[in-house]
Amino acid sequence: MFVGALELDLLLDDVHSLKQKRSVVRPVVAELRKRFAVSVAEAGHLDLHRRALIGVAAVAPDGEHIRDVLDACERFAAGRPEFELLSARRRLLGPDD
Repeated sequence: MFVGALELDLLLDDVHSLKQKRSVVRPVVAELRKRFAVSVAEAGHLDLHRRALIGVAAVAPDGEHIRDVLDACERFAAGRPEFELLSARRRLLGPDD
């Protein structure tokens, strides 16, 4: 069994309140969950209105599948026009870890 985690650090464009931030982040979290069958949550920068940290996690029997899914999630986030992807950090844990 392999477990993969991805942290997406985002800079939100044209957002001036936490309410506006929720209206941008919530649909992205829902779309990642629906499109890629992963667990997703807003996991950081909760008190900042122009920053968001989204955590993505997936479990699969092989590491290559996890890498492919996390790559697709990162590409999806990088292609969104309403924010800038500042960084993406990933971790992969396998049976030897």
